[in-house]
Amino acid sequence: MNLNEATTSNVAFMIEEIKSKLKMATAAAMQPSHFDLNRYEDIKDIYEVIASKPTFSISEVEALVSELGKLRNQ
Repeated sequence: MNLNEATTSNVAFMIEEIKSKLKMATAAAMQPSHFDLNRYEDIKDIYEVIASKPTFSISEVEALVSELGKLRNQ
C-alpha cells in the first residue's frame, strides 16, 4: 500500500490499523469517515509512530487517542 498518497482508502487503512494496535475500547466511535483528507499528513504521522512501536503505556495510548481526537472533523 502506498501511504504517500492522500486518499480516503489510505485514511481508512491507517485509522483501522491505529485502532487495532492501540486496542481502543472506543474503536467503534473512531470511524475513518470522521477524518478529513486535509489532515492526512497528521494522521500519517500518528500512524507511523504507532507502527514503529510494539507496545504502548497507558499514558502513551491516552496521548495518541487525544491527538487523534483533535484531528477528527468538528
